[in-house]
Amino acid sequence: MSDKKRERAVILQKKEIADGIFDMWIATEEIAGLAKAGQFVMLYCGDGSRLLPRPISICEINPKEKSLRLVYRIAGKGTKELSEMKEGMELDVLGPLGNGFPQKETSAFVIGGGIGIPPMLELSKQLNCKKQIILGFRDQLFLEKEFEPFGDVYIATEDGKAGTKGNVLDAVSEHGLKADVIYACGPLPMLRALKSYAEEHDMECFVSLEERMACGIGACLGCVCKSKETDSHTNVKNKRICKEGPVFEAQEVDF
Repeated sequence: MSDKKRERAVILQKKEIADGIFDMWIATEEIAGLAKAGQFVMLYCGDGSRLLPRPISICEINPKEKSLRLVYRIAGKGTKELSEMKEGMELDVLGPLGNGFPQKETSAFVIGGGIGIPPMLELSKQLNCKKQIILGFRDQLFLEKEFEPFGDVYIATEDGKAGTKGNVLDAVSEHGLKADVIYACGPLPMLRALKSYAEEHDMECFVSLEERMACGIGACLGCVCKSKETDSHTNVKNKRICKEGPVFEAQEVDF
């Protein structure tokens, strides 16, 4: 796991790419050079009334330019404040945090649902294998075109206005897709369905769990999930999503 750094980062670019979803590039001194696909950062708000930072998944990494791309949805006052910041403004960033995705050289489903789609972009860039990228949306699409250079892209929408009507597994079924391993991030119902699918098809499955976090470094135990093995930190059967995760082998944890 990479060393974490706390830095004063500068906002290079920021724009709204869908209703309530914002795309932001930030300049860092060291974090971008340490980051891996599937990790996240904690962003500190300038408002002193909100002491806890906001966890945001890393969408893209540009170590040469020392920059990170973060795509996030407004989910409360903290992310609302982030959405109102301007290019050139500074903010405190802690990261990179978490373990990131393992990368196997075997055919893969790269699956993202909703705001779980952004962290799958960097993974899609880095994986050295045949990739079938399945993206699930409720209605409005975002980022889907950016995945196209890295694999075959399939879309599922709840209303059927784009791609397959239904969920990501409906798209897998409709197109007769097959792979050896699943990498996924998205809402829990989707991840549970993928875990079951992987068991039925004897596939490896790695899921990135999203959870409310307080410290982001494993100290507060505010983001634990149940696990098969006993955690050495707490001596009970749980895992800290921010520390041992956010990526887990699906059979390793209950969610």
